[in-house]
Amino acid sequence: MPDLNWAGFYLWDEADQELVLGPFQGMPACIRIKAHRGICGKAFTTAITQNVDDVEAFPEHIACDSASKSELVVPLKKNGKVVGVLDLDSPKIARFSDHDSTELTNMMAKLVVKIF
Repeated sequence: MPDLNWAGFYLWDEADQELVLGPFQGMPACIRIKAHRGICGKAFTTAITQNVDDVEAFPEHIACDSASKSELVVPLKKNGKVVGVLDLDSPKIARFSDHDSTELTNMMAKLVVKIF
């Protein structure tokens, strides 16, 4: 996918009640995120894909990489329960389309069945 500066997974740690950084590509990132914090936390707690055109306009955005301008976060659901999120960042404002959101949400639904 072009125009990304970060891509990775955060997986839910039930014991610590946090999202914990899993495999990723890009600059070092936040290692632990509380469920209610940032765009990843919103995707996790609402179980709804978050497509944010301008991260600066998102209240409580967690800036792990100052180059990130837009973000797409897809919840990973297994048996109706969110077990983590896929987080994609771009240095471009409004990088992610509704089509991207839909396709990645569908792709992650298929992936979760295979790996969890």
